[in-house]
Amino acid sequence: MASPALSTAPSNLRLLRVALLLLLLVAASRRAAGASLVTELRCQCLQTLHGIHPKNIQSVNVKAPGPHCAQTEVIATLKNGQKACLNPASPMVQKIIEKILNKGSTN
Repeated sequence: MASPALSTAPSNLRLLRVALLLLLLVAASRRAAGASLVTELRCQCLQTLHGIHPKNIQSVNVKAPGPHCAQTEVIATLKNGQKACLNPASPMVQKIIEKILNKGSTN
């Protein structure tokens, strides 16, 4: 007489294969549908600067705290193409962000 564990093993293996296939199909369909993927699961700014002259800044990206990072990150793209992390608590950085927001609202 076969034990119950041996008689259900092929069934459990098939169920596991079906579950894995379903998981892969769901992941592939989300990616095909254009769902955004998180590329970084950690903070991007390990060191921050207190300010850069606004004339050297091409654009600013402000990332809100989330599961990837517990702090607000301000990443400035400079006119020479380099990226620099700015300290969001710095008064100069706050003025730069305010100026960019005001400039955007007047257009």
